[in-house]
Amino acid sequence: MASVARYSLIFYAPPAAVEACKAAIFAASAGRYPGPGNYTECCWSATGTGQFRPGDTASPHLGRVGALEHTPEVRVETLCLGLDVARKAVAALKGYEIARPVCPSHLTALLFVPWPLIDFSRRRRAHPYEEPAYQVVKLEDL
Repeated sequence: MASVARYSLIFYAPPAAVEACKAAIFAASAGRYPGPGNYTECCWSATGTGQFRPGDTASPHLGRVGALEHTPEVRVETLCLGLDVARKAVAALKGYEIARPVCPSHLTALLFVPWPLIDFSRRRRAHPYEEPAYQVVKLEDL
């Protein structure tokens, strides 16, 4: 029997945003380990310093366009079981959450809510950066 493909999701975030980012990816089923222990919300993290220079069309969360920036960041690594989980976790990291549904209550159970019924002025992202830094690495069984 073939095992499920495993991926490592690695991302970098400012310390104040790490818990929201982890909550978003864990809600997408990242951080689960197979086996009898049924471990969930597993990750590893370390603090370091990120460096970037926003380009002339950037709208940076930190720093100024054209200026080299150094800022504290946290590197978080977690396991994703299956490509679909890795994709959902990346989407959760980069995507928007609806802070409060603003559509009729009979529509809130639908998986797809038409665009006009969503108030995007109330959206918030788990990750604050204009372009979240992340990597997805396929793992091999040895």
